[in-house]
Amino acid sequence: MIIKVLGPGCMKCKTLKKLVKGVLEEKKVEAEIIEVKDFAEILKYPITFTPGLVINEEIKIQGKIPSKNELIKIFEEYC
Repeated sequence: MIIKVLGPGCMKCKTLKKLVKGVLEEKKVEAEIIEVKDFAEILKYPITFTPGLVINEEIKIQGKIPSKNELIKIFEEYC
């Protein structure tokens, strides 16, 4: 699984990345986490607000930090 956190590196982006890492570790799921901070790269995805969460090139979250339970449900789709 390839997970991308889209955003300029703001606190929300960092919080999302930390939450993603925590859930992956807790559920013992292996994934590559990539931070996409370059504005031109972010624009390749049809999101309006950051942070964005992309899993295997599918946009799952944009403009908010999901709850831990939301993330678990999202990751369960891919496991």
